[in-house]
Amino acid sequence: MDNLTHSLVGALLGQASLKRRTGLAMPALIIGANLPDVDATCVIYGTESLAMRRGLTHGPLALVMLPVVLATVLYAFDRWQARGGTRPEGRLPVRFGWLVALSFLACLTHPALDWLNVYGIRLLAPFSQRWFHGDTLFIVDWVLWLVMGFATWLSWRRDRHGLATWRRPARYGLAFLGIYIALNGILTGMAERVGAGLAPEPTVLIASPAPGQPWKRDIIFADSTLRWYRVGWTPLGLQGQPLMMEPNQCPVEVADLPRSPAIDAFLFWSRAPLFARGDDGAVTLYDARFYDPRARGRFAVTLPGLQCERPPAP
Repeated sequence: MDNLTHSLVGALLGQASLKRRTGLAMPALIIGANLPDVDATCVIYGTESLAMRRGLTHGPLALVMLPVVLATVLYAFDRWQARGGTRPEGRLPVRFGWLVALSFLACLTHPALDWLNVYGIRLLAPFSQRWFHGDTLFIVDWVLWLVMGFATWLSWRRDRHGLATWRRPARYGLAFLGIYIALNGILTGMAERVGAGLAPEPTVLIASPAPGQPWKRDIIFADSTLRWYRVGWTPLGLQGQPLMMEPNQCPVEVADLPRSPAIDAFLFWSRAPLFARGDDGAVTLYDARFYDPRARGRFAVTLPGLQCERPPAP
């Protein structure tokens, strides 16, 4: 998920009452909820970063080590402020054990949310490099921003005015998050059942949450000829008939591809490789999950030296 969503979950946990457990609890919760994304720096490697993201820092070893590192830094910061006479008077006493516990809880929320989208996450890295996909929420969800943001603000405002009910909005916000995830999971399951009947023995079937439309799923599937199709679905039914995602798709076998670090990284990450022939006959490798014109440029690899004849009409 996006970092605003991660931050709001950490803030809601704090406003639900956990911020009173120790000084610097809110920084521990909000930073901890984002901390596994320290691997985002690897994007400087371009396409090769697809094999680096959402792996080691989202796996079990990191989820044990990162909270301890964060708690240690926060505890040392509090001691440094105390020695320098700049420690805020209103800050609660900082308890290292609680800092570790809250940082650990916040870090756990990160892979739990990341698992919910189609991008994928290697939950067991480094012990296993298997990708897990929840296909439940789009990576940016305006409904979560709106509801969790309002719940966080209302809880903070009530606390600032000394109202005894300040925890209630945050707890309602967390309850909404759980119910919203469950309902979206049901929608994905319904879309997958519909998609299973659209093609005889589809090789891959994905019900992808649509950007900005959490009630909609884009059903993506490949047939036995490796051609990819897409059709929209809502609880009211299909939105038309499945259409080929790219008329110039090429039935390329992965085993026949030229090898390079970028290509290997893309194939390691890709769940739905789509090969498209350009006007000059050159082939580009995409991923059908991210073939929307607004995203495909960031998820593409040119395959040098590989040519493909224009495929016959299906």
